[in-house]
Formats: sequence, structure tokens, C-alpha cells
Amino acid sequence: MTAGTAAGDRPAVDRVRAALVAAGLPDTVVTLEDDVPTAAAAAQALGCELGAIANSLVFEHDGAPLLILASGAARVDTKLVSRALGGKVRRASPEFVLEHTGQRVGGVAPVGHPERLRTLIDVHLAGYSLLWAGAGDHQSMLSISYADLTRVTDAEALAVR
Repeated sequence: MTAGTAAGDRPAVDRVRAALVAAGLPDTVVTLEDDVPTAAAAAQALGCELGAIANSLVFEHDGAPLLILASGAARVDTKLVSRALGGKVRRASPEFVLEHTGQRVGGVAPVGHPERLRTLIDVHLAGYSLLWAGAGDHQSMLSISYADLTRVTDAEALAVR
């Protein structure tokens, strides 16, 4: 695990770093030697609990992007979220995710998108003092507290499972 790469090598990761700093947070992005496109792979590489991985999952809510920050230890219940928000919530296509985040599925970060996305955060993540989230590509992760993640994403807390 390294503390970063040269600027410009990873444009999506650079945007994540800039978003963290702009929000008054430290740049906690680390780049791992191997790809970690799943929560399980990330938890193993980082030596943390699976539940401490904050997956950045993009859904479509009545055609608009909806980012759900969910614990890696659980699946999002789209029916539950649909009832809570009204309308229909469904998993977005990889193309839709890339269009709205500028990041590919498996490496989506909670920040660093072209435009702010409506965001929900799983209340179960509050049980961890330190969370890890994707940082823009399949090798980069960032560490952050639940309170800072909620603040920087302007997320609405919701039980999503």
C-alpha cells in the first residue's frame, strides 16, 4: 500500500483527492498494489472488517442518479429504499454510473463526481470508527469517519437493508 501516485496518472483519483481537500479533510487516499473491485477484496487488502467498507453504489431513482453509501457486509434493499423515497429505485448500468460519476463500477468514490449526486448513507456504517471507501479506481481507497463522510457528501441517513 502506498500513499499515492504522481498527479495526473489517475485523473479520477486526483478529483477525489481534490474534493477531500476542498471539504477541509486530509487526503487519505492510498493506492494498493492489486485491484480491489469488491468490498471483500478491499477489506482483505486493508485488514479491516467487511462492514467498514463503505460501498459507493449508484442507482437510478426515477431516472436520476442516486448514490447509496452502504456497508460492504450487506446488500441494499431497493424495495425498502423505493418505499422510503417514493418512486422506483433500481441498480444503474455501468454506462450510467460512468456518465454521472466519471468513475467505473468497482472504483466509485463517494466524492469527486462532475456534479453532486443525491446521496444516502447506511446508518449501519455509523458503528465503525473508521470507514474505507473507493477513491476513483480499482486500486485506490480512502479512509474517513462516518461523520465526515456524511458531511462531505451531504448524505441523508437511512437504513438501506
